[in-house]
Amino acid sequence: MPKRRVFDELQLRRILAAQHQVITRGQALASGIADSTVTVWCRSGGKWQKLLPGVYLTVTGKPTAEQRHVAALLYAGADSVITGPAALRLHRLRSPGPDVIDVLIPWAVKRQSTGFVRIHRTRHMPRTYQTGQIRFAHAARAVADAAHGFTALDDVRAAVAEAVQKQACSIAEIGLELERGSARDSAHLRAALAEVSDGVRSVAEVRFRKRIQRSDLPPPAYNAFLRAADGTDIGEVDAWWADAGVAAEIDSQEYHFYRAGWLRTDAKHSRMLKHGILPHHFAPSRIDDDWPAVYDELRSSIEKGRERPRLPIVAFAALG
Repeated sequence: MPKRRVFDELQLRRILAAQHQVITRGQALASGIADSTVTVWCRSGGKWQKLLPGVYLTVTGKPTAEQRHVAALLYAGADSVITGPAALRLHRLRSPGPDVIDVLIPWAVKRQSTGFVRIHRTRHMPRTYQTGQIRFAHAARAVADAAHGFTALDDVRAAVAEAVQKQACSIAEIGLELERGSARDSAHLRAALAEVSDGVRSVAEVRFRKRIQRSDLPPPAYNAFLRAADGTDIGEVDAWWADAGVAAEIDSQEYHFYRAGWLRTDAKHSRMLKHGILPHHFAPSRIDDDWPAVYDELRSSIEKGRERPRLPIVAFAALG
């Protein structure tokens, strides 16, 4: 009778605890598990699941985001780093894009994209962050890499605006990554950076600005922070017509779902009225679906505001 092979159970438990229950075939064999046993456990209906070539999930059920991230890095190799939309989400930033994981590897390493992993070889490995076993690129690199994969300009705008507005990185940092990277598929990123540099920080604001540019309304200052003559800080507005004392804001429904956000906006609205400002609040959907009415409201307020003395309001650029 053949002698039963004994594996190092303590070592196996340590590996699985550190790697969210994900393991490579090499790690399993190094723990003393027989190659034939790994094969049996990974069969359909077995105790392990194959996630990627040579990478397994040792529990049943759908893999979590963390397990997918660890699996992608184990497959790609020790020097690999998650980038693109997956990295932006690891920075707790919202990002459009498919549910795949983009992974950077050094240029000299050979790996193929497979399953839910897209491999990108690069000569410029990024500065990284790490959460446990999960390594991911800094936000500016993640934005630049994500932008190369987006076909829609609005998706690039959303990624850039989110990262800059949440102060995960600066416009200059993204611009540096743009210049370091490939010029291929970079037009959308260049356009989005130009818009953000002009003080427009969301997709809805971009559409609002384009509507104004195509109309006969005078151009406002975008993302202006207003201060009254007595030193009172009134707050930030998305668009400001200084000669008329008219302010416009594109109100996010998601932002105002929370009571604290609604209270801040309501208090700012009261301060604007107190100092004579004519405020307007528009839902993003109205910019596309109800522009004639939005235009009429703004035109009427601007004409009305210009009939009175100019308000003693000072405006500063508010781009973070």
